Amino acid sequence: MKKFFLLLLINLCVVSSNAQARDEVLDFSIQNALDLVAAKEKLGTDVAFFFGEQKHGKTEPNYVNVKTNKKTNAFNKTDEEACQWVFLSAMIALKERAVKEGYNAVVEIKSNYKNNLTSNEKTFQCGAGTFVAGVALTGKLVTIK
Repeated sequence: MKKFFLLLLINLCVVSSNAQARDEVLDFSIQNALDLVAAKEKLGTDVAFFFGEQKHGKTEPNYVNVKTNKKTNAFNKTDEEACQWVFLSAMIALKERAVKEGYNAVVEIKSNYKNNLTSNEKTFQCGAGTFVAGVALTGKLVTIK
């Protein structure tokens, strides 16, 4: 009987460690995430966002480099739902920092998941695990004239 419980415990440990080990890096549409009602409500129009090498107006010479790294509970959500939610959280952090510092735009926004800098105008990267999803972004706070 003791052997049975010991084997059961070992199997549960192996299964649970394999379940937690999932960590896929996935790409999702920036536009789809920004089109969500929650994104429009939370981000507003006070701060403009430009991804990758997107064109923007002339900027004042001073700027601030910023980074954000957000995580969210992914349990019982699709990867896309969890990743859009955590992307929004990262974007809100960029917006709040821009407003706090007195800037009106964030330019050159890039994914930086696990310090792997990726520039893309159409997609963001998200680390999707069994229980947690994460998005890390970098950008420059600027004032567009």
